[in-house]
Amino acid sequence: MISWRVLSFILICVGMAALGSAADRILVARLGPTQATLFISNADGSGEQPLAQSGSLDYNPVWSASGDWIVFTSERNGSADLYRVHPDGSELERLTDDPAYDDQAALSPDGKRIVFVSTRATGTANLWILNIAARKFTPLTSGRGGDFRPAWSPDGKWIAFSSDRESSLPPAKGRWERLQLVDIYVVRPDGTGLRRLSQHGNFCGNPKWMGDSKGIVSYCMSAEDTFYYRVGTSDGDTQLVRFDINTGNSTPAAAGPGVKIYPSVLPSGEVAYVRRRNAKPGVYYASGKEGPMGADLRSPSWSPDGTRVVYSRYVTKQPDEPVKLWSRNSNYELYGNTFLPAYDRTGRHLAESRVNPSGTTSLQVLDEGKPIRTIIERSEFILGAQWSPDSRQIMFGIGGFSTFSDFAFHRERPVDPVDGGAQVAIINTDGSGFHLVTGGPNNNAFASYAPDGKQIVYRTAGPDGNGLRIMNLDDHSVSNLTQGWDNFPVWSPRGDLIAFVRQNGADFGVFTIRSDGTNIRQLTNTRGNDAHLAWSPDGQRIVFASSRMGFKDESIYTGAPQPYGEIFVMRYDGTHVEQLTDNQWEEGGPAWQSGNPN
Repeated sequence: MISWRVLSFILICVGMAALGSAADRILVARLGPTQATLFISNADGSGEQPLAQSGSLDYNPVWSASGDWIVFTSERNGSADLYRVHPDGSELERLTDDPAYDDQAALSPDGKRIVFVSTRATGTANLWILNIAARKFTPLTSGRGGDFRPAWSPDGKWIAFSSDRESSLPPAKGRWERLQLVDIYVVRPDGTGLRRLSQHGNFCGNPKWMGDSKGIVSYCMSAEDTFYYRVGTSDGDTQLVRFDINTGNSTPAAAGPGVKIYPSVLPSGEVAYVRRRNAKPGVYYASGKEGPMGADLRSPSWSPDGTRVVYSRYVTKQPDEPVKLWSRNSNYELYGNTFLPAYDRTGRHLAESRVNPSGTTSLQVLDEGKPIRTIIERSEFILGAQWSPDSRQIMFGIGGFSTFSDFAFHRERPVDPVDGGAQVAIINTDGSGFHLVTGGPNNNAFASYAPDGKQIVYRTAGPDGNGLRIMNLDDHSVSNLTQGWDNFPVWSPRGDLIAFVRQNGADFGVFTIRSDGTNIRQLTNTRGNDAHLAWSPDGQRIVFASSRMGFKDESIYTGAPQPYGEIFVMRYDGTHVEQLTDNQWEEGGPAWQSGNPN
C-alpha cells in the first residue's frame, strides 16, 4: 500500500494543478489515540461486541438511567461532538454540532437533559446543559479554569464535577509540563449552590454518585502524581475516596491496590474502577471480581441493572495513511501524527524523526513522489530537523535528551541543564557527510539556518552558559545572541527576525529578536506555555503550540505529557492570534508548508 507521505505529496501536486492554489498545510505531532471504538460486553467482560463503529475517535460513553440510550463523544465529523445511539447500535443521532469541543456527557435521571463539557463560550472547558427535545443549550459554569467529568445525582438535585479553577497550573518538579490540581465541586442544575468538597492542593477527580444522592466516590492522588501517572510506565497507587456532600467529610473507599481511575458506583452500591499499569490492566470491582480487561480500555459505564458495560478501546500508532485533523479555519489544513516534522524551502521535501521499536531514532526523508527513506539511524535521540536553504543538507540535534526520554527522573532530582548531552549535527540528504558542528559540555540543539545558509542559530544550556548562539558555518565562530532559558529559535525566511521561546517566570512566551541582538520583542504573554515555533514560508506568520486554554479533561485520561497543547497562528508582530485546534489531545512541533510549493 502506498505510504501516506507519498500520497499526501501526490494529492498536493494534483490539487495545485487543478486549482492553482490551496490552503496552507501544517503538520503537527499529536500525542493521543489514532482510533477509539466503542464496545459493549457483559459485566464480567464476556460477550464483547462493537458499538457504533466510525473508524474515527468514539469515546466517553455513558448509559442513560432508563437504559435505552448511550450518549458518547465522537470526532467522526470533525471537532468533538455528542451523539447518542441505542445499545443495539440502532438510531445513531447527533446531539451537538458546534466547532467547539463538546465532551464528557452525563444524563439527568429523567433522560431529558445532558450536562457536558464544552469550550463554546470562552474557549476554556466549562459545563453546559442541553435540553434534548428543544435542542436548547444553557451555560452552567464559567471562569478561566477547566471544569470536567460532570455527574448528575440520582435525585436530580445536584451536579458534581471536578475542576482546576483554583489552580495556577504549577510546573511539575524540575520540568516545564504542568501539574493538574483538581477539586470536587457540586452545583445545582440552575447554577446555584456552588461549593467545593475536597481540600485544595492535590487532585480528586471523576466524581460518581452513591445511590442515595448523599455521597460521592472519587479517585485521588498527590499533585505531583498527576504528571507521573499520565506519562510513567511503572505501577503506583491512587485512592478511592467517599465524600459526604452535606459535611464535606471524606473517608477511604474499599478497593484494591494500584493506579485506579474511572470510578463508578453500580446499582448494587458496589464500586468499580479501571486499574492501569499492572500485570493485568482493566476493570475491577471492589469485591475482587474482574470485568473487561486490557490496557487499551477507557471510560466504562454500566447499564442501569449493572449487567452490561459500555467502554472505549484506544489504538495509538503512527499511521501509514494521512490523518487529517479538524481545523477551525479551512485556510489551514492540519495533519497529525508525525514526530517533529520539517519542510524544506520548496515545500516538496519533508523530514521527520521516528522512534523505532528497537529504541533507536531515525531521521527520515520523503522526496516528492518517492518512497520514504532513512538517512541516519542512531541510538541517541534525533530531534528538531531543519533543512538548509538549498535543500542539500539537514541539521538536527542528537544526544541523550533525558527530558524527552525519561519522565520518571523528575521525582529524584531537578532537571540537569545538560539534559543527557546533545550536539548540533549536519548530514547530506543522501546520508553522507554526517558531522557535529557544536561541541563542549553544554547541551546544544534546536538549530535553524539563516536564509543564506551561512549561519545557524541554536540554543545552548549548561556550564558554559545558557541562551541562543549564532554560528558562522565557514569558520565555526560563535557569538552570543541571548542569555537565559531561551529555546526553539527559528530564523525567519525573510532573514530579518529570529523567533524563539523564553521562560518568563513559571510561563514560556514567544519572542523575536534581530540577528544582531537588537529589537527584542515579546509577542505572547499568557498563563502556561507557548512553544514549538515555525514560520510561514513568506515570513509573515508564526505557528506555535500553546497551553493557554488549559486542560479540557482530567490529565491522566489522555496519557500525554501535556494534554492541553493547541495550535495557534499569529502575525510576525504578535497580532491577529488565531486558534486552529480545539481538543483534549497534545499537539506540537508544527511544520508549515505553503499552499503553493515551488
